[in-house]
Amino acid sequence: MKLPELALSIRQPWAWSIIHAGKDIENRSWQAVNHGLRRRGPVCIHAAKGMTRSEYEEAADFMASVGVECPPPAALLRGGIIGVATVVDVVKEHSSRWFFGPRGLVLADARAVPFIPAVGALGYFRWSPADTSIVPAPAKWMLPVTRDQAQGALL
Repeated sequence: MKLPELALSIRQPWAWSIIHAGKDIENRSWQAVNHGLRRRGPVCIHAAKGMTRSEYEEAADFMASVGVECPPPAALLRGGIIGVATVVDVVKEHSSRWFFGPRGLVLADARAVPFIPAVGALGYFRWSPADTSIVPAPAKWMLPVTRDQAQGALL
């Protein structure tokens, strides 16, 4: 399977929502999208390595408000290519429930691909496969609380 040579790095769980939950807008600041205003076409969706607890909780809360159940944080792949989508437009306004601007890359035809570890970069970037050693392990806060931990917290 031939994948696009360009990718966009997107923090989780937003990258997951593009591929699996119908998120059809990738919100960007003016500076983050400026050099790509004329770019249209297929791109790989790269799930960034980083994801803070507050980023995850804010995104999960937003998704819940639009009827989407976000996976647990440890289940979200990070540090590689997770899918492909087509950038069809760049907008300042949009009726999509996913748009909150100030700019948005309008996405179509999103689909998952088998995970490929890859180093990310800002904006559109040429990606290449990397060693699995770059894939971050889940942070402690991302891991489910065990029954023993929960009981200990109650004592």
